[in-house]
Amino acid sequence: QLQLVESGGGSVQAGGSLRLSCTVSGRTTFSYSMAWFRQPPGKEREGVASIETDGRAPVADSVKGRFTVSKDYAKNVLYLQMNNLKPEDTAMYYCAADRPWGKWYEERDWVSWGQGTQVTVSS
Repeated sequence: QLQLVESGGGSVQAGGSLRLSCTVSGRTTFSYSMAWFRQPPGKEREGVASIETDGRAPVADSVKGRFTVSKDYAKNVLYLQMNNLKPEDTAMYYCAADRPWGKWYEERDWVSWGQGTQVTVSS
């Protein structure tokens, strides 16, 4: 089992930037995918971006061109750089790791989750 801790959330005005981090600990010697999800108030959790074991890095259409996912493999840290933030990006952002099968954007297919970090964007 992997343990995940997110950080970097906060409040920002529209057009601003934030960088989220997700630090991974535990049994990190095997290859695993990682992803960012978010859950806006009153809505379901949705996939934002992922880094797959084959090197692909899919990104949701709603954030394409504004958000970039990356990973520091030496430090076991996943990042989400968020630029040109919009009020609709307001959500709790979660980090996920280890998806033995399924689709990167399907919440149910991920094994390990962090507690989340809040991002609030004001207009």
